[in-house]
Amino acid sequence: MTLRIDAHQHYWRIGARAGCWPPRELEAIHRDFGPGDLAPELAKARIDGTVLVQSLPTEEDTRYLLGVAEQAPTVCAVVGWVDLKAADAAVKVAAFAEHPKSRGLRPMLQDLPDDAWIDDPLLDRAIVAMIAHDLRFDALVMPRHLDALHAFAQRHSGLRIVIDHAAKPAIATEGMEPWRSMMTRLALLPNVYCKLSGLWTEAGSVTDIDAMTKRVRPYIGVVADLFGPERLMWGSDWPVLRLSSACGGYGEWLAACENDCERFLGRAALPAVFGGNACNFYRLGAAPCA
Repeated sequence: MTLRIDAHQHYWRIGARAGCWPPRELEAIHRDFGPGDLAPELAKARIDGTVLVQSLPTEEDTRYLLGVAEQAPTVCAVVGWVDLKAADAAVKVAAFAEHPKSRGLRPMLQDLPDDAWIDDPLLDRAIVAMIAHDLRFDALVMPRHLDALHAFAQRHSGLRIVIDHAAKPAIATEGMEPWRSMMTRLALLPNVYCKLSGLWTEAGSVTDIDAMTKRVRPYIGVVADLFGPERLMWGSDWPVLRLSSACGGYGEWLAACENDCERFLGRAALPAVFGGNACNFYRLGAAPCA
């Protein structure tokens, strides 16, 4: 039986994030979030485990996440942070990889001033270390980063890369292009995968869940077509999901994605998109995460 996996969620301590996102005005997420907060949603949705992803670019935060993973049986994997351009990056990558639930690293590309930061040979030593330790690369990008990501993915064809939140298309303002064309080019690279996550928070001020679902559906259709049932994986992006203007919860986002993936890929693809692909990508195995 294939595990049902949420491939993208966060925990944080708001007191450790002074001066960092989320700001106080985002009341829905400006507080601590831990495993006890998500547990009821996971149980209701019959989700077996999660991939816990960093949201603060510090080694201290990554150590915190690894500590949470040691105590929370629902956390199957941790995607952490290392300064990949530091002189000792390869050593830091190796140290991170020693933890039994370490599975990947994520530079916060969307927050960096240089859109081409990733297309830089200074990363090579760290990426070689990531490949050697069988770690994955989560790409937190927006459409403006996709050209550089394409060059990076071509240069490091042995690195498995997943695009978080389908590269955050500007659903509310810009429409499909140039996002669709750039994603099409990336999808031709066999080492690049895509997370079906985060789209409701990119869709603008739509307060009705049905209307939100209809607005986002064409974008789900694009990534379903481009990445197919083998390289698409579902994630909640919880608790950031709570910022959705449609006020949809965990279960509503999951149901919308299940319905649309069945529409575009067929029912037989659902076990892979909602668990199997995350298990394969992050090396989770077939057993529960405890």
